[in-house]
Amino acid sequence: MTSERMDSEAIDERFQILESKVLYQDRTIDDLNEVVTKQQDQIDLLTAELERLRQALVAIQERGIENTEEPPPPHY
Repeated sequence: MTSERMDSEAIDERFQILESKVLYQDRTIDDLNEVVTKQQDQIDLLTAELERLRQALVAIQERGIENTEEPPPPHY
């Protein structure tokens, strides 16, 4: 009977260890998911900003140097 009790206690201890590991992994996965979600939001914002800058650059290039507010240098 002593052997069975030790086996049962050993199984309970192993089960508790496994439960602890699973809980830790769940927390880690949730934390990582939060980080990835924030990073994706930042990537989306940066992508939108880059597209706005591209459009602004194209608009400036299409206007050409004649339409800029700054006059050309005197040697022109």
